[in-house]
Amino acid sequence: METAELDVMSFPAIHRQMRIAVVTETYPPDVNGVALTLRRVVEGLQGLGHDVFLVRPRQSNDAKAGDPAHELLVQGMPIPMYPALKIGFPAKRALVKLWTSRRPDLVHIATEGPLGWSAIQAAKKLRIPMTSDFRTNFHAYSAFYGFRWMKSTIFSYMKKFHNATQCTMVPTAELKQTLAGLGFHRLMVIPRGIDTQLFDPVRRSEALRSSWGATAATCVLLSVGRLAAEKNLNLVLKVFHQARMQNPDILLVFVGDGPLKEKLVSQCPEAIFCGVQHGEALAAHYASGDIFLFPSLTETFGNVTLEALASGIAVVAFDCAGARQLISSDVSGILLPPQDESSFVERSIRLAQDANQRNRLGMAARQVSLENQWATVVKRTEAVMLQVLADRTS
Repeated sequence: METAELDVMSFPAIHRQMRIAVVTETYPPDVNGVALTLRRVVEGLQGLGHDVFLVRPRQSNDAKAGDPAHELLVQGMPIPMYPALKIGFPAKRALVKLWTSRRPDLVHIATEGPLGWSAIQAAKKLRIPMTSDFRTNFHAYSAFYGFRWMKSTIFSYMKKFHNATQCTMVPTAELKQTLAGLGFHRLMVIPRGIDTQLFDPVRRSEALRSSWGATAATCVLLSVGRLAAEKNLNLVLKVFHQARMQNPDILLVFVGDGPLKEKLVSQCPEAIFCGVQHGEALAAHYASGDIFLFPSLTETFGNVTLEALASGIAVVAFDCAGARQLISSDVSGILLPPQDESSFVERSIRLAQDANQRNRLGMAARQVSLENQWATVVKRTEAVMLQVLADRTS
């Protein structure tokens, strides 16, 4: 039976401690959705009693040596479109040697770079079962970084990559359906989780809002994430400029950094750029906004959407990826048809004028987030991995 056809909730109760090798191109201290999500999963699996060993590239802000008992740091090079991050060089020989002496029950490959591909080859050689994550639409990103001509090649590689594993975990049913129609096999939906104690409406800070120049009556438009071309941030600027023509008491706050920052500053000097935020400071920035604008069309999920929902602010997004899975339109947020930019702008402006609707959407958004706790996500991940091992030995 193919894993793709199974409902994880119907898996029989299987209890065993696993030794899991997790291979990834990105992990904290990197700051991005993949890295932070993966850390939650790794720590959650460890909390369930599993032995997790990490394989990843050494980053410039790493300590000089990793913990040899728990991770292998390999050489890498900056990613052209994300120079702050590195892709790992192939390490098949080192992985075969490592996994021969310390054989994992399962190899989980989180990213599709050269390191990940070499991990597939090493695991195949040693006949170790594998799972993988489909977390980033790199083939879609190619259009924004001058590699449009490589889109089909990148996609073919990713399909070959994931079909080499026994199961590929995807964050939404929509993405599963899309990939299945394009020839991906053995897909399993594992949604993202959220820390609702960290991201919480109670973290709204009037002192922070005051530092932005906001009063109690000011509507703060918020954008959180990488300042990059694929995030469609020009639409955020369009909302802000048109909304301000009707009501000057509106502010735009960007949280994050990236290659598009200088251009955004020149296009919109009135906006407030807060840079990258972490932990409680990030949570306070979310909760201190009034409308979260998320116009991206390239996400596999969009962790920031769930963080905004948990923070109890009204979300405006296109009807795709994580927003489609999480939001009931006009109940817990506002969803617009993908590519319909005029409706995105119109509905955002109307919401900026209606504090009662913002409050109602924010309260419902918070309830949605409470159904997506990390403990549940980790247990689902564990169940898939255990089922892969059971299928392999049956």
